[in-house]
Amino acid sequence: MKINTLKYLFVYTVPVIILLSLWSANLWSYFALVFIFGFIPFVELFTKGSTKNLTSKEEEKAKDNMFFDIILYGLVPLQYFILVYFLIQLGDNTLPLYTKVGMTICYGLACGGIAINTGHELGHRNTWYEQLMSKLMLLSTLYMHFFIEHNRGHHNNVSTDHDPASSRYNESIYSFYPRSIIGGWKSAFNLEAKKLTIQNKRVWSWHNEMLRFQFIQIALITTIALVFSLETMVCFIVGAIIGILVLETVNYIEHYGLRRIKVGNRFERTKPIHSWNSNHPLGRILLLELTRHSDHHYISSTKYQTLKHFDNSPQMPTGYPGMMVLALCPPLWFRIMNKRIEEFGSKPLPSA
Repeated sequence: MKINTLKYLFVYTVPVIILLSLWSANLWSYFALVFIFGFIPFVELFTKGSTKNLTSKEEEKAKDNMFFDIILYGLVPLQYFILVYFLIQLGDNTLPLYTKVGMTICYGLACGGIAINTGHELGHRNTWYEQLMSKLMLLSTLYMHFFIEHNRGHHNNVSTDHDPASSRYNESIYSFYPRSIIGGWKSAFNLEAKKLTIQNKRVWSWHNEMLRFQFIQIALITTIALVFSLETMVCFIVGAIIGILVLETVNYIEHYGLRRIKVGNRFERTKPIHSWNSNHPLGRILLLELTRHSDHHYISSTKYQTLKHFDNSPQMPTGYPGMMVLALCPPLWFRIMNKRIEEFGSKPLPSA
C-alpha cells in the first residue's frame, strides 16, 4: 500500500493523545490541548505543504479504495470509547478540579476534532449507514442539527449573507459565535419545516427530524446524569460546547470575508475562490483534508482522499490549528487577513 494511502492512519494520532491525556488524570490531561494548539501550529508555521494533486488514474483508484472508508468508520466507535472513558474517569472523586477541567477540555477537543469532522465527511455520503454514523458522531457533541443545516443550508448559501456560518469582513469571532450557532439552529428548523410542508406532513410531529434530534440529545444528557452524576453531566455538556466552539471557529476561518457575487436574483455558483485553503501537511492529514475546503464546496460529494488544490483559491498563511488560535485575537486577525483579502482582490462587505 502506497505512502499516500497509509499517511491517513495518522488521523488516529489525535484520539490516541486524547485518550492518554484522559488516562493521565493529572496535569498531563492538558497535553492534548498543547499538542493540537501548540505543537501543530508551531510545526506548520515553518511548512507550506504540497500543492500536488492526484492524477486522474490515481484519483479513480483512491475513490474506490475501501481502506479510506475503513479509516473513517473506525473513528466512530473510537469517539464513543472516548466518551465512555471520559465519563468513567470523571467518576473519580479524588480528582482535583484542575484535572477535571483538563479532561473536559480534552473531551471537547475530541468532539471538535474527531466527532464533528468525521460526522461532516460522513454526512455528505449517500448510504443510510454512513448518514447514521454521521448523526451518531454529532450526537456525541449535542450538535445533531448540523446534519441538516450544513448539507441543505450552508452548502447552498455559503459566502453570502444568507449563511450564518460564513463570517463577514471585519466581524470578530466573538460576534460570529452567537450569530452562527443561533442562526444555524434556526436555519435547520426552517429547512426541516419547509421540507415537511412540501411533503404535506405536520411540522410539529415525529416526522420532524429536528424535533427527534432534540429528544435524542436530551435523552443522552438525562442518561448520563442518571448513570453517572449531575456533575459528570455538566462536564459532558461543557465538553460538547467546547466541541461546538471548535467547529464554529473552523467555520469562521474557512470563509472569512469572501463573498459570492449576486447575478440577477441568484448568486453565482460557488467557486474555489470562495473558501480559504491550507496545504500544511499536519492539518491536512489530521483533519482528513478538510483544509482543502475549496474543492469540498465546489463538489461537496468529493471524498476526502481525492480533494484537490486550486491555484486560484485564497491560501491561509498557516494551517487550521494556527489560524484558529489567531482568530481568537481579532486585532491581529484583521491585520493579517484583511490585507490578504485586499491582495486577493475580493470585494469585502461593510463592517459587521
